[in-house]
Amino acid sequence: MAHGSSWIAIVDDDPSVLKSLSRALRIRAFEARTFSSARDFLAALATELPSCLIVDVQMPRMTGLELHHHLARTGVHIPTIVITAYEDARVRDMSQPSDIVAVLSKPLRNAALFDAIALALSPGSSRNGGHA
Repeated sequence: MAHGSSWIAIVDDDPSVLKSLSRALRIRAFEARTFSSARDFLAALATELPSCLIVDVQMPRMTGLELHHHLARTGVHIPTIVITAYEDARVRDMSQPSDIVAVLSKPLRNAALFDAIALALSPGSSRNGGHA
């Protein structure tokens, strides 16, 4: 997997969320690529890794946290922002030790989203890219 151009992956099974998030990112000059499932995202990783992953918790077949843990188990570390409509303590607890930089509740506030993206992409951040 190459680490070429900087791009942000958005994984959510809701087309309206994919559209609104990708539009918000593109307005701020980020390259955004959208995926409607964890499976689609994993298939795209064969060529290159994103600089940041924005992933929904609740998705069919593989949840966002399951996707993140799968990546970590296979040695792929991507700074991750978890988004959820149903935040509770379990989501925060399950996301603790890892490359997860933020857990954000839907509806997303742009300020919180872009603060989390800045943290994920920060060159001084030990989480940026997660490559040892």
